[in-house]
Amino acid sequence: MTDTRSSRRQRNAPTINDVARQAGVSPMTVSRVINSEQVVRPETRAKVEAAIAALNYAPSAAARTLAGGDETRVGLLYSNPSSSYLSEFLVGSLDQASRSGVDLVVEKWDEETTIASVVAHLERGRIDGVVLPPPLCDHEELVQALGRAGIPAIAVATGRPPSDLAAVSIDDRQAAYEMTCHLIALGHARIGFVKGNPNQSASARRFEGYVQALEEAGLPIEDELIAQGYFTYRSGLDAAEHILSLAEPPTAIFASNDDMAAATVAIAHRSGLDVPGDLTVCGFDDTSLATTIWPELTTIRQPISAMARAAVEVLVKQLRTRRNQQVEKATHLVCDHALIRRQSDAAPRSRPRQRLVP
Repeated sequence: MTDTRSSRRQRNAPTINDVARQAGVSPMTVSRVINSEQVVRPETRAKVEAAIAALNYAPSAAARTLAGGDETRVGLLYSNPSSSYLSEFLVGSLDQASRSGVDLVVEKWDEETTIASVVAHLERGRIDGVVLPPPLCDHEELVQALGRAGIPAIAVATGRPPSDLAAVSIDDRQAAYEMTCHLIALGHARIGFVKGNPNQSASARRFEGYVQALEEAGLPIEDELIAQGYFTYRSGLDAAEHILSLAEPPTAIFASNDDMAAATVAIAHRSGLDVPGDLTVCGFDDTSLATTIWPELTTIRQPISAMARAAVEVLVKQLRTRRNQQVEKATHLVCDHALIRRQSDAAPRSRPRQRLVP
């Protein structure tokens, strides 16, 4: 009986929402008054304090820390065709959201989504800030609309972050340069390249790195060895078919992500080519796909989960700084990348390759 009466008293006790309704303000404003933050106007503070006294409200530990982050809602907008990339990004984002004590709200951007509708949806959901993985990290109109709505954002894996937008990335150009130099050092002189989606700035940076390495080595930039991809497995199949159908195909193909590299391996196998004996294939990102195909991919490791964790951490810090009416310069973090060598690369064979006709 004692436990029942105690439970009933707790259920009947006034809540922070009751105080907010009594004072005609938001629960966040009540929390800021409880935490003695200076951002609340004196007249508003007086109304909240009067409501607290009238209701005999006793702040809970959760209410006392509310303004510090417990009710912070971070949105994650995604529109990435690579499930392996997205899964690693989600793991990192969820992990850091838990560490930072914030709610992570995951929203999909599809073909029917309009900028106005997504911003309105974020506002209705009281989203405090937004993480933008590729390709949305390069969506200038979306970034501008979020800015007009007063919703801070952070771009992840963009090739050219705006100076006024927080961002986390790697040096895509340098990474692609290093991979191409690695292939040249193995003895490859005809190196095919599968471009990434042109709607992402990182795609251009990776292509620039490929071109730079060839130019420094005195090798020609041959248009026939370059195919357009879109970071999807399907586009990788089409690109690889085009490159490998050439009268003189390359001895190596560097694809701008692991999905397209895996597709290239599949086309090579279908064509009767041994990887890496007849054809070296390399990727980019080092997603889980890189180690679940045969042979395992040589690739550039982009620390996707770590970048997602860093993005959430930076965004939460920015939000809390903003709540205290402080101004902080946009943070641009550049994470380390690494060339991971596995079983899909080798020196080119000296003898002619025998390719089967599909």
